[in-house]
Amino acid sequence: MRENTAVLSARNLVRRFGSTTALAGVDLDILRGGSVAIMGPSGSGKSTLLHTLAGIEVPNDGEVQLRLLGAPPVNITELNETRRSKLRRETFGFVFQSGLLIPELTAVENVAMALMINGVGRAAATEEAARRLAGLGLAGLEARRIGELSGGQAQRVAIARALVTGAQVIFADEPTGALDSVTGSEVLATLLTGTVGAGKTLVMVTHDQQVAARCDRVVRLHDGLIIEDSVTSHRVGVQR
Repeated sequence: MRENTAVLSARNLVRRFGSTTALAGVDLDILRGGSVAIMGPSGSGKSTLLHTLAGIEVPNDGEVQLRLLGAPPVNITELNETRRSKLRRETFGFVFQSGLLIPELTAVENVAMALMINGVGRAAATEEAARRLAGLGLAGLEARRIGELSGGQAQRVAIARALVTGAQVIFADEPTGALDSVTGSEVLATLLTGTVGAGKTLVMVTHDQQVAARCDRVVRLHDGLIIEDSVTSHRVGVQR
């Protein structure tokens, strides 16, 4: 049963880039264990909102509170870069359109790297990375470099990397944008299963209405403001 509590709470977020206002006072609660699609036209502030929620960018005004189970609330916007970087490594996971994988490394090395950065030994990290890849249908492909994988396979590697550290919140920016519709649908199913299907939270930017409809909730932005926040029919009667 999903708890009706917010894992992330944003209040009055304002983000400016020179004379351009990307976020113009956004209030948003991200419920624990849910999936949220952020939509809007180019320049509406979608990616800026995602980056601000994730502590990649710091707002000019406003705050983002993180509430993890069993831990006191953390005001992400008050953390210095070192502490925000630690939070991104240990608590958040990221999947981007291009994957941002390291092409010189193999699939298993890309995933293991996320654990090794957090202090896990190479052998243990490699073993866990291989287990994650196998769970996403990539058994037997561990030793392939990223350029030797299809686009869908590479995105599954990116998903494995995002999940392998035990991240509680996964941020995805157009994760299916570079894929054909069939492959994109398969990758999205993998992403949803690995996140909300496992009690984690997914925050995703997408331009694709069909992708958004498979999330619990759709938030639409325009000129840096939320103009719609709606629960999708997908949420009704869904078994998690």
